[in-house]
Amino acid sequence: MFDEATARTSEKLRHGYAQVGRVRLHYVERGEGERLVLLLHGFPECWYSWRYQLLALGERYRVVAPDLRGYNLSDKPPRRADYRLEALVEDVVGLMRHFGVGEAAIVGHDWGALIAWAVAHSCPEAVWKLALLQTPPPGAWMRSMSLRQALHAWHILFFQLPWLPELIIRVGDFALLELIFKATARKGTFTAEDIGAYKLALRRSLTAPLDYYRANRALLLGALLERRSELTRQRVRVPTLFIYGERDFVILPQTVAHARDFVDAPYMETRLPTAGHWVQQEAPLEVNEALERFLDMPF
Repeated sequence: MFDEATARTSEKLRHGYAQVGRVRLHYVERGEGERLVLLLHGFPECWYSWRYQLLALGERYRVVAPDLRGYNLSDKPPRRADYRLEALVEDVVGLMRHFGVGEAAIVGHDWGALIAWAVAHSCPEAVWKLALLQTPPPGAWMRSMSLRQALHAWHILFFQLPWLPELIIRVGDFALLELIFKATARKGTFTAEDIGAYKLALRRSLTAPLDYYRANRALLLGALLERRSELTRQRVRVPTLFIYGERDFVILPQTVAHARDFVDAPYMETRLPTAGHWVQQEAPLEVNEALERFLDMPF
Protein backbone atom coordinates (compact mmCIF):
# COMPACT_ATOMS: atom_id res chain seq x y z
CA MET A 1 0.00 0.00 0.00
CA PHE A 2 1.19 3.51 -0.84
CA ASP A 3 0.74 4.67 2.76
CA GLU A 4 1.00 8.14 4.32
CA ALA A 5 4.67 7.71 5.26
CA THR A 6 5.53 6.78 1.67
CA ALA A 7 3.43 9.65 0.38
CA ARG A 8 5.35 12.09 2.56
CA THR A 9 8.66 10.70 1.33
CA SER A 10 7.49 11.03 -2.27
CA GLU A 11 8.02 14.77 -2.06
CA LYS A 12 11.69 13.89 -2.62
CA LEU A 13 10.86 12.73 -6.15
CA ARG A 14 11.72 15.12 -8.98
CA HIS A 15 9.83 15.30 -12.27
CA GLY A 16 11.55 16.29 -15.50
CA TYR A 17 11.64 15.90 -19.27
CA ALA A 18 14.36 14.67 -21.62
CA GLN A 19 14.47 15.39 -25.34
CA VAL A 20 15.63 12.08 -26.81
CA GLY A 21 15.83 12.25 -30.56
CA ARG A 22 12.39 13.26 -31.78
CA VAL A 23 10.53 12.32 -28.60
CA ARG A 24 10.23 14.12 -25.30
CA LEU A 25 10.18 11.69 -22.40
CA HIS A 26 8.79 12.47 -18.98
CA TYR A 27 10.67 10.95 -16.06
CA VAL A 28 10.73 10.89 -12.28
CA GLU A 29 14.04 10.70 -10.43
CA ARG A 30 15.47 10.52 -6.97
CA GLY A 31 18.99 10.51 -5.62
CA GLU A 32 22.31 12.19 -6.36
CA GLY A 33 24.61 9.18 -6.67
CA GLU A 34 27.27 8.90 -9.34
CA ARG A 35 25.79 5.70 -10.73
CA LEU A 36 22.62 5.90 -12.85
CA VAL A 37 19.86 3.31 -12.51
CA LEU A 38 17.06 3.31 -15.10
CA LEU A 39 13.72 1.70 -14.21
CA LEU A 40 11.62 0.65 -17.25
CA HIS A 41 7.95 -0.08 -16.66
CA GLY A 42 5.60 -2.47 -18.44
CA PHE A 43 2.04 -2.54 -19.78
CA PRO A 44 -0.36 -1.02 -18.77
CA GLU A 45 1.60 1.05 -16.28
CA CYS A 46 3.88 4.12 -16.20
CA TRP A 47 6.68 5.47 -14.00
CA TYR A 48 4.39 5.09 -10.97
CA SER A 49 4.92 1.31 -10.88
CA TRP A 50 8.44 2.02 -9.53
CA ARG A 51 7.34 4.32 -6.67
CA TYR A 52 8.80 2.04 -4.00
CA GLN A 53 12.08 1.42 -5.84
CA LEU A 54 12.63 5.12 -6.50
CA LEU A 55 12.47 5.80 -2.79
CA ALA A 56 14.67 2.89 -1.73
CA LEU A 57 17.35 2.87 -4.44
CA GLY A 58 17.51 6.66 -4.49
CA GLU A 59 19.29 6.56 -1.14
CA ARG A 60 22.43 5.27 -2.88
CA TYR A 61 22.05 5.88 -6.62
CA ARG A 62 20.64 8.37 -9.07
CA VAL A 63 17.46 6.54 -10.03
CA VAL A 64 15.29 7.52 -12.99
CA ALA A 65 11.92 6.02 -13.95
CA PRO A 66 10.72 7.32 -17.33
CA ASP A 67 7.31 7.10 -18.87
CA LEU A 68 8.19 5.08 -21.96
CA ARG A 69 7.31 6.66 -25.28
CA GLY A 70 3.56 6.54 -25.87
CA TYR A 71 2.77 6.38 -22.16
CA ASN A 72 1.35 8.92 -19.73
CA LEU A 73 3.19 12.27 -20.00
CA SER A 74 5.76 11.26 -22.62
CA ASP A 75 5.34 12.00 -26.33
CA LYS A 76 3.13 9.69 -28.34
CA PRO A 77 4.46 9.33 -31.90
CA PRO A 78 1.59 8.68 -34.33
CA ARG A 79 3.04 5.84 -36.41
CA ARG A 80 2.86 2.23 -35.31
CA ALA A 81 6.44 1.75 -36.53
CA ASP A 82 7.58 4.28 -33.94
CA TYR A 83 7.09 1.61 -31.27
CA ARG A 84 9.38 -1.03 -32.69
CA LEU A 85 11.86 -2.49 -30.25
CA GLU A 86 14.78 -0.79 -31.99
CA ALA A 87 13.29 2.66 -31.30
CA LEU A 88 12.66 1.77 -27.66
CA VAL A 89 16.30 0.72 -27.26
CA GLU A 90 17.41 4.04 -28.76
CA ASP A 91 15.28 5.87 -26.19
CA VAL A 92 17.10 4.15 -23.33
CA VAL A 93 20.54 4.93 -24.74
CA GLY A 94 19.38 8.49 -25.39
CA LEU A 95 18.34 8.85 -21.74
CA MET A 96 21.85 7.93 -20.69
CA ARG A 97 23.24 10.66 -22.93
CA HIS A 98 20.71 13.12 -21.49
CA PHE A 99 22.01 12.39 -17.98
CA GLY A 100 25.62 12.65 -19.13
CA VAL A 101 26.67 9.04 -18.56
CA GLY A 102 27.99 6.31 -20.80
CA GLU A 103 26.45 3.42 -18.91
CA ALA A 104 23.64 2.62 -16.50
CA ALA A 105 22.13 -0.23 -14.58
CA ILE A 106 18.88 -1.11 -16.32
CA VAL A 107 15.97 -2.62 -14.41
CA GLY A 108 12.93 -3.65 -16.42
CA HIS A 109 9.55 -5.20 -15.69
CA ASP A 110 7.24 -6.81 -18.29
CA TRP A 111 7.77 -4.83 -21.53
CA GLY A 112 10.50 -2.89 -19.76
CA ALA A 113 12.38 -6.16 -19.18
CA LEU A 114 12.20 -7.01 -22.88
CA ILE A 115 13.60 -3.56 -23.70
CA ALA A 116 16.29 -3.91 -21.03
CA TRP A 117 17.37 -7.26 -22.46
CA ALA A 118 17.56 -5.78 -25.97
CA VAL A 119 19.72 -2.89 -24.73
CA ALA A 120 22.09 -5.27 -22.95
CA HIS A 121 22.32 -7.49 -26.02
CA SER A 122 22.86 -4.75 -28.61
CA CYS A 123 24.78 -2.21 -26.47
CA PRO A 124 26.52 -4.21 -23.70
CA GLU A 125 29.06 -1.45 -23.15
CA ALA A 126 26.21 0.81 -22.00
CA VAL A 127 24.94 -1.56 -19.28
CA TRP A 128 26.89 -2.09 -16.07
CA LYS A 129 24.18 -4.29 -14.57
CA LEU A 130 20.90 -5.75 -15.81
CA ALA A 131 17.83 -6.74 -13.79
CA LEU A 132 14.78 -8.40 -15.33
CA LEU A 133 11.49 -8.69 -13.43
CA GLN A 134 9.02 -11.40 -14.48
CA THR A 135 9.90 -11.43 -18.19
CA PRO A 136 12.74 -13.90 -18.87
CA PRO A 137 15.25 -13.57 -21.72
CA PRO A 138 13.42 -13.98 -25.06
CA GLY A 139 15.33 -17.16 -25.81
CA ALA A 140 14.25 -18.74 -22.52
CA TRP A 141 10.64 -17.76 -23.26
CA MET A 142 10.84 -19.42 -26.66
CA ARG A 143 12.72 -22.53 -25.54
CA SER A 144 10.10 -23.28 -22.88
CA MET A 145 7.04 -22.31 -24.94
CA SER A 146 4.04 -24.61 -24.51
CA LEU A 147 0.39 -24.55 -25.48
CA ARG A 148 -0.50 -23.73 -21.88
CA GLN A 149 1.88 -20.76 -21.85
CA ALA A 150 0.57 -19.52 -25.20
CA LEU A 151 -2.98 -19.62 -23.82
CA HIS A 152 -1.93 -17.63 -20.75
CA ALA A 153 -0.45 -15.00 -23.09
CA TRP A 154 -3.66 -14.75 -25.15
CA HIS A 155 -3.59 -10.96 -24.90
CA ILE A 156 -0.66 -10.82 -27.35
CA LEU A 157 -2.93 -12.16 -30.09
CA PHE A 158 -5.94 -10.14 -28.96
CA PHE A 159 -4.01 -6.86 -29.05
CA GLN A 160 -3.23 -7.40 -32.73
CA LEU A 161 -6.84 -6.53 -33.55
CA PRO A 162 -7.64 -2.95 -34.58
CA TRP A 163 -9.77 -0.73 -32.29
CA LEU A 164 -11.56 -3.61 -30.47
CA PRO A 165 -9.02 -3.91 -27.63
CA GLU A 166 -9.23 -0.15 -27.04
CA LEU A 167 -13.01 -0.33 -26.95
CA ILE A 168 -13.17 -3.21 -24.48
CA ILE A 169 -10.47 -1.84 -22.16
CA ARG A 170 -12.17 1.58 -21.95
CA VAL A 171 -15.63 0.17 -21.06
CA GLY A 172 -16.85 1.30 -17.64
CA ASP A 173 -13.96 3.67 -17.04
CA PHE A 174 -11.35 0.92 -17.49
CA ALA A 175 -13.29 -1.56 -15.36
CA LEU A 176 -11.39 -4.51 -16.88
CA LEU A 177 -8.07 -2.94 -15.89
CA GLU A 178 -9.25 -2.48 -12.32
CA LEU A 179 -10.53 -6.06 -12.17
CA ILE A 180 -7.22 -7.49 -13.42
CA PHE A 181 -5.14 -5.49 -10.95
CA LYS A 182 -7.30 -6.54 -8.02
CA ALA A 183 -7.76 -10.18 -9.05
CA THR A 184 -4.16 -11.00 -9.91
CA ALA A 185 -2.18 -9.25 -7.17
CA ARG A 186 -1.68 -9.80 -3.46
CA LYS A 187 -4.62 -8.46 -1.51
CA GLY A 188 -4.09 -4.80 -0.66
CA THR A 189 -1.39 -4.22 -3.28
CA PHE A 190 -3.33 -1.63 -5.25
CA THR A 191 -5.29 1.15 -3.59
CA ALA A 192 -7.93 3.20 -5.34
CA GLU A 193 -5.27 5.92 -5.66
CA ASP A 194 -2.90 3.52 -7.40
CA ILE A 195 -5.47 2.28 -9.89
CA GLY A 196 -6.57 5.86 -10.48
CA ALA A 197 -3.01 6.79 -11.46
CA TYR A 198 -2.94 4.05 -14.10
CA LYS A 199 -6.39 4.95 -15.41
CA LEU A 200 -5.32 8.56 -15.81
CA ALA A 201 -2.23 7.51 -17.73
CA LEU A 202 -4.28 5.37 -20.12
CA ARG A 203 -6.83 8.11 -20.65
CA ARG A 204 -3.94 10.14 -22.07
CA SER A 205 -3.17 7.34 -24.50
CA LEU A 206 -4.22 3.71 -24.91
CA THR A 207 -3.52 3.03 -28.58
CA ALA A 208 0.19 3.87 -28.25
CA PRO A 209 0.81 1.32 -25.46
CA LEU A 210 -1.10 -1.30 -27.47
CA ASP A 211 1.03 -0.46 -30.50
CA TYR A 212 4.01 -1.95 -28.65
CA TYR A 213 2.37 -5.32 -29.32
CA ARG A 214 1.34 -4.47 -32.86
CA ALA A 215 4.64 -2.97 -33.97
CA ASN A 216 6.57 -5.98 -32.65
CA ARG A 217 4.16 -8.62 -33.91
CA ALA A 218 6.81 -10.73 -35.64
CA LEU A 219 8.92 -10.93 -32.49
CA LEU A 220 6.03 -11.67 -30.12
CA LEU A 221 4.11 -14.10 -32.29
CA GLY A 222 7.31 -15.84 -33.29
CA ALA A 223 8.01 -16.41 -29.61
CA LEU A 224 4.52 -17.87 -29.16
CA LEU A 225 4.34 -20.04 -32.26
CA GLU A 226 7.80 -21.45 -32.85
CA ARG A 227 10.76 -22.80 -30.91
CA ARG A 228 13.56 -22.21 -33.40
CA SER A 229 14.84 -18.70 -33.73
CA GLU A 230 17.95 -16.56 -33.49
CA LEU A 231 16.56 -15.56 -30.08
CA THR A 232 17.39 -18.99 -28.66
CA ARG A 233 21.07 -18.31 -29.40
CA GLN A 234 21.27 -14.80 -27.96
CA ARG A 235 23.28 -14.26 -24.79
CA VAL A 236 24.08 -11.19 -22.73
CA ARG A 237 27.49 -10.64 -21.19
CA VAL A 238 26.66 -8.27 -18.34
CA PRO A 239 25.91 -9.20 -14.69
CA THR A 240 22.23 -10.09 -14.52
CA LEU A 241 19.55 -10.47 -11.85
CA PHE A 242 16.25 -12.19 -12.56
CA ILE A 243 13.38 -11.59 -10.11
CA TYR A 244 10.24 -13.69 -10.47
CA GLY A 245 6.97 -13.76 -8.56
CA GLU A 246 5.81 -17.35 -8.93
CA ARG A 247 2.08 -16.54 -8.94
CA ASP A 248 2.30 -14.76 -12.29
CA PHE A 249 -0.95 -15.14 -14.24
CA VAL A 250 0.75 -14.44 -17.61
CA ILE A 251 4.26 -15.96 -17.43
CA LEU A 252 4.28 -19.46 -15.98
CA PRO A 253 7.07 -20.82 -13.74
CA GLN A 254 8.18 -23.43 -16.29
CA THR A 255 8.62 -20.67 -18.88
CA VAL A 256 11.37 -18.99 -16.86
CA ALA A 257 13.19 -22.20 -15.97
CA HIS A 258 16.13 -21.64 -18.31
CA ALA A 259 16.72 -17.92 -17.76
CA ARG A 260 20.29 -18.39 -16.51
CA ASP A 261 21.26 -20.25 -19.71
CA PHE A 262 21.12 -16.98 -21.64
CA VAL A 263 23.60 -15.05 -19.50
CA ASP A 264 27.34 -15.43 -20.01
CA ALA A 265 28.20 -13.36 -16.92
CA PRO A 266 27.56 -13.43 -13.16
CA TYR A 267 23.92 -14.34 -12.61
CA MET A 268 21.62 -14.05 -9.60
CA GLU A 269 18.00 -15.11 -9.24
CA THR A 270 15.32 -14.28 -6.69
CA ARG A 271 12.06 -16.26 -6.58
CA LEU A 272 9.11 -14.95 -4.57
CA PRO A 273 6.51 -17.70 -4.08
CA THR A 274 3.69 -15.46 -2.80
CA ALA A 275 4.02 -12.62 -5.35
CA GLY A 276 2.77 -12.46 -8.91
CA HIS A 277 3.13 -10.44 -12.09
CA TRP A 278 3.17 -7.00 -10.41
CA VAL A 279 6.10 -8.15 -8.30
CA GLN A 280 7.80 -4.82 -7.47
CA GLN A 281 4.48 -3.51 -6.15
CA GLU A 282 3.29 -6.71 -4.49
CA ALA A 283 6.58 -7.38 -2.68
CA PRO A 284 8.44 -4.05 -2.60
CA LEU A 285 10.62 -4.88 0.41
CA GLU A 286 11.82 -8.18 -1.05
CA VAL A 287 12.40 -6.68 -4.49
CA ASN A 288 14.23 -3.67 -3.07
CA GLU A 289 16.49 -5.92 -0.99
CA ALA A 290 17.29 -8.09 -4.02
CA LEU A 291 18.07 -5.06 -6.19
CA GLU A 292 20.20 -3.38 -3.53
CA ARG A 293 22.19 -6.55 -2.90
CA PHE A 294 22.72 -7.06 -6.64
CA LEU A 295 23.73 -3.47 -7.35
CA ASP A 296 26.17 -3.54 -4.43
CA MET A 297 27.95 -6.67 -5.66
CA PRO A 298 31.51 -5.92 -6.81
CA PHE A 299 31.29 -7.78 -10.13
